[in-house]
Amino acid sequence: MKVILKADVKGKGKKGELIEVSEGYGRNFLLPRGLADAATTDNMNVKRAQDEAHARKIALDQQAARDAAEKLKISPVKVPAKGGAGGRLFGAVTNKEIAEELKKQYGLDVPKQKIVLDEPIKTFGVHKVKAKLYQDIAGEILVQVVEA
Repeated sequence: MKVILKADVKGKGKKGELIEVSEGYGRNFLLPRGLADAATTDNMNVKRAQDEAHARKIALDQQAARDAAEKLKISPVKVPAKGGAGGRLFGAVTNKEIAEELKKQYGLDVPKQKIVLDEPIKTFGVHKVKAKLYQDIAGEILVQVVEA
């Protein structure tokens, strides 16, 4: 019997997969508990439509991430900070401040969790910071820390 899993089933498969199970296991365990649907023509068409919609969403998200990465390349961000003698800052520039300045200066909405600081920015000047925008897509932000 072929079924489409509606939830992860240990030892059988993940949600959305089409699997082959024994007749008894499918009728007596999976179907009554709502863990699977029978692989009828209608259910297969619904699954195919959902898979296509999911693929389109992923493609749109990837394209948006590529566009954002291109915008970040040409958008140096000026972050004002208070500092002391010797070019040192009082505190550090955080990913939250960088995200806020990106939104304020360029209208780019990059979540602070996606901005990766290898080490805290504690000096004035220009620094390169990575932004992980999607799984394999990363952008680079040029952060210019200026005296406030």
